[in-house]
Amino acid sequence: MNPWVRWCKFNLVGAVGMAVQLGSLALFNRWAGVHYLYASAAALEVTLLHNFVWHLHYTWRDRQDNSALFSQLLRFHLSNGLVSFAGNLALMRVLVAGAHMPVLAANGIAILCCSLVNFCLGNEWVFTAKRQTVQG
Repeated sequence: MNPWVRWCKFNLVGAVGMAVQLGSLALFNRWAGVHYLYASAAALEVTLLHNFVWHLHYTWRDRQDNSALFSQLLRFHLSNGLVSFAGNLALMRVLVAGAHMPVLAANGIAILCCSLVNFCLGNEWVFTAKRQTVQG
């Protein structure tokens, strides 16, 4: 698949995931009264699971390998999850506590900052193309 087409699919899933994350964050933080850092972590996990399913069946559909589902989920959490958790939580702390930005605006900025790194990790490690073996 053309890398630009895949990048567009990745961003479409990411845009929907961003809505899921912001909605979850609002639900956990505003309506449930959970501290913004805990609420951010919980919203991020909901979004990670949402995005994994869509990336598996849409963005990297051509690389789907049902036998590797658990290892792909593990790699997704170890790569995109860690980048998103570390990036989101660090940036949320800086932007909310330091710059006094509103929680949802700060989270939107944090999501965008992690996007490019997550695409590269997804493309090169999580949903890597199957290697063809050369027989001679």
